[in-house]
Amino acid sequence: MNECSLEQQIGLIDAIAQGDQSAFEQLYRLTSPRLFAVAFRMLRSHARAEEVLHDSFITVWNRANHYNAQLSAPLTWLTHIVRNRAIDLMRGSDNRLQSLDDAETDSLTPLEKLQQDTETKQLADCLAHLPVEQRQSIMLAYYQGLSHGEISAHLQQPLGTIKSWIRRALDHLKGCVGL
Repeated sequence: MNECSLEQQIGLIDAIAQGDQSAFEQLYRLTSPRLFAVAFRMLRSHARAEEVLHDSFITVWNRANHYNAQLSAPLTWLTHIVRNRAIDLMRGSDNRLQSLDDAETDSLTPLEKLQQDTETKQLADCLAHLPVEQRQSIMLAYYQGLSHGEISAHLQQPLGTIKSWIRRALDHLKGCVGL
């Protein structure tokens, strides 16, 4: 949530608690990529992560009036909701999603499964050829959903350096996988 100060984030949640749909939409646009990354990292399933994100934002809409800025930052609260929903799903509280995801995988032909495995291996090989700092920056950004600023703080490197590492890594990966 880089584009929005902490006070603005809190204001959005307060507005949502009052039923403001535009504030809800803005909060979704600002946070959904990172929250989806959290869910996907936990569940390793695009369909399940989408469902968790959807359910989490329903919870945000219904429980925004319970948010307490004294207890946590808005993104911490939102991440907590997503993680709890993902854990509930992993514990089997929603087997409907599991059967949908299994059906999605089962519908792939053997050739499609092989191609999917080949693409995954190719991406892993491309990632392995990146310098350590670039690979680590990419992993933090795309698999853990951290912003450039958070990666900068985590790796204790200047923000410009992080942005350069990520840009170079993405350029390398595009060329490596043939995009």
